[in-house]
This record gives sequence, structure tokens and C-alpha cells, in this order.
Amino acid sequence: QVQPVESGGGLVQAGGSLRLSCAASGGTFSGYTLAWFRQGPGKEREFVATVIWTSDRRIYADSVKGRFTISRDNAKNTVYLQMNSLKPEDTAVYYCAAGGWGKERYNYPYWGQGTQVTVSS
Repeated sequence: QVQPVESGGGLVQAGGSLRLSCAASGGTFSGYTLAWFRQGPGKEREFVATVIWTSDRRIYADSVKGRFTISRDNAKNTVYLQMNSLKPEDTAVYYCAAGGWGKERYNYPYWGQGTQVTVSS
């Protein structure tokens, strides 16, 4: 059973950039659609971005479109989330998910432990 493991979170000023990584532990991401979700303070976990295995098609939430980029490195069994032009409202715990589809968190069976991203104003 694959276990996603996130890294790369931290504290950044508004307008800055961060790159999150998610590596596969105990298995492989091969064949899996991968996604990033986030959960801000007092909020529900929400969809951020997904990359579809079969087509490499990428889908983004409207709130991050044009600022965030999801990508995958199959050789390294890793998916990335490049976050640019960060805003304080991007502050959240970011989760990597695998094995599902679409924008609904309940569709994904495999989850990482999350990594904190804090954007200061």
C-alpha cells in the first residue's frame, strides 16, 4: 500500500514562492492520479490541484489557477506543487492524495500526513 509523504512546507512572506514535494513510500505512484488538497484554520479540506495519470491532464481550483503548478516526476515517484505569488489566504496544511479521481477528497484512499504552509502579510 502506497503512503504519500509530503515535504517542503514553511513560512513565507506574501508574494513569495514555495515548492511542495510528495514522495511515495512503501509503494509506487505508477498508474495513480495524484492530487493536492489543503485545509486552512477552521475550514474544510479543499481541492487544490490534480494530475491525471493516463493523460497528464492537470486541473486546478479557481483560487490557485495561474499561481500554482502541479507536476510529477515518474522516475522519482514524486509529485510537486510549485506555489508562486502566495497570499495569506493560502495558509493551510497541504495534503498529498493518491489513487482517486476528481476534486472530491472522499474519492482518494491514500493520504499523506500534511505539511504546513504559512504565508505572512
